[in-house]
Amino acid sequence: MIEFIIGTSLAASAGLNAWMPLFLLGLADRLLPAMTLPSAWSWLSSDIALWVVGVLLLLEIVADKIPAVDSVNDVIQSILRPAAGGIAFGAGSGAQTIAVDDPAAFFTDNTWVPVVTGIAIALVVHVVKATARVAANTTTGGLAAPVLSSVEDGASFALAAAAIIVPVLAAMMLVGLVVAVIVLLRRRARRRRARRADHSVAGVQT
Repeated sequence: MIEFIIGTSLAASAGLNAWMPLFLLGLADRLLPAMTLPSAWSWLSSDIALWVVGVLLLLEIVADKIPAVDSVNDVIQSILRPAAGGIAFGAGSGAQTIAVDDPAAFFTDNTWVPVVTGIAIALVVHVVKATARVAANTTTGGLAAPVLSSVEDGASFALAAAAIIVPVLAAMMLVGLVVAVIVLLRRRARRRRARRADHSVAGVQT
């Protein structure tokens, strides 16, 4: 269960920012004695990987805050974020941490399952994020992009860091994220119904 929470949190983090969980996983494996990535994912903590992922993380953080550019970035990230989610789920759920003593017991026979699961989770989060961003940009003329992007980066960092250090906190944050998405979707549905009702009334009056 802990492994699934860790993997899900990291994949959700990747859905918001592809490179954040990968960079934090690499740093944690490099700097935290209690954190050890599986051998298949140990390359994340190599010098080359940390530099490349770090630069890509910085580029995404900047690009996602520029109106219009953020929409193009979301299109590009439609492939990168799910892929990063698959890597993050597989690496994080199979890592040895304070909370996970025997990572080999998780999906021992089907090692591809965590990767596919991570891809699916990151894709769902990415789609919700990108859809909300388009709506916000349309409403505010792109002025909301820097604020929303900063919130998303903060949430991505918090999810990934909590998954590595305090998985229980990550689980609570996941619940909060799901609730926020449900509230957002309900508000959008209400607005659509209100617009349809206004159009209907206007049609009857004419």
